Amino acid sequence: MELGMIGLGRMGGNMALRLLRGGHHVVAFDPRPEAVAAMTADGAGGASSLEDLVGQLSAPRAVWSMVPAGDVTEQTVMALANLLSPGDAIIDGGNSNYKDSARRAATLKERGIFFLDAGTSGGVWGLTEGYALMVGGDPEAYKRLEPIFQTLAPAPDKGVGHVGPPGSGHYVKMVHNGIEYGLMQAYAEGFELLEAKEEFGLDLPQIAELWRHGSVVRSWLLDLTAAALKEDPGLEGLQAYVDDSGEGRWTVQESIELAVPAPVIALSLQMRFRSRQDQPFGGRLLAAMRNQFGGHAVKKAE
Repeated sequence: MELGMIGLGRMGGNMALRLLRGGHHVVAFDPRPEAVAAMTADGAGGASSLEDLVGQLSAPRAVWSMVPAGDVTEQTVMALANLLSPGDAIIDGGNSNYKDSARRAATLKERGIFFLDAGTSGGVWGLTEGYALMVGGDPEAYKRLEPIFQTLAPAPDKGVGHVGPPGSGHYVKMVHNGIEYGLMQAYAEGFELLEAKEEFGLDLPQIAELWRHGSVVRSWLLDLTAAALKEDPGLEGLQAYVDDSGEGRWTVQESIELAVPAPVIALSLQMRFRSRQDQPFGGRLLAAMRNQFGGHAVKKAE
C-alpha cells in the first residue's frame, strides 16, 4: 500500500523503515531535509512540503502524522485537511489527548475525511520487534488501511486492533502509559530495597536476570531493567531525574473525572515530580516543623 509519513524522528523514521521493508510505498516529509534524505536513501519517496507529499499520493490517500502532541499536531492535521479530499484518511500515531482526537475526527468528518487515532507503543525497539497499535476511528477506514497496521505490528494477528470510535485509540494508549508508570515505579522501589540490604551483598544484575525466567514478575520492562543493570550495575552514570510525557497526568485526570481510584498510577506520577526537585520546599518545611515542636536536629543548608 501507499502511505504518506509526516515526522521522521527516531520513532517515525523507524516506522517508515518497517513499512518499506514490508513492501509498502512510503512518501516521507519532515521539516529537516537531512531526515528526508535519509529516508529516500532507504527507498522512500521524498517530499519537500505537505503539498508535495499529498501531490505524490494516489486517491484515496492516507497520511500518517508522527509529530509531537498539542499545537504541532493541530496545525499539521488542519493543514492536511485543506489539502486532502473526501475519502482520504489521516492517522495520528503520536501521543495526542484523546479528547483532541475525538474533536479532530468530528471536524474532518464534516469534510468527508477520515481520522484514525493510533495509540502506538514500542519505542526504539519497534523497528525489530514491531509496534503495539490501538486504533480508534471509523471501522471501514481501519479495514481499508489494516495492511499498514499489520505490517507495523509484531505480527498480522498480534498487538494490533481496532478498539472503538474516534478518540478510543489514544484513550487506550493513555491508560497503557499510566500502567507503565506504575510498573516502572514498582520495579524501581523493589530494586532499591534489594540494593539497601548491604549485609547480603546482593548482585542486582544477577537477580534481574534470574527474575526474567519463570518469575511472575517477568516482563519486557524487566528485560530492559536487566540490560540497564548489566551495563551499569550501580547506575553511576545517571541522575535520579525522571521526566513525564503527559500521558500519566491525563490518566490521573481521567480517574478523577470518572471517580475511578488509581492510587498506584497517581503516586508513581507524583514520584516523578519529586525526582525533578532539588531540595524541595516541602521537605525542608517538614524538617522545620519537626525542629519547632520537638527540638529535633536538622541539617543546615551549606
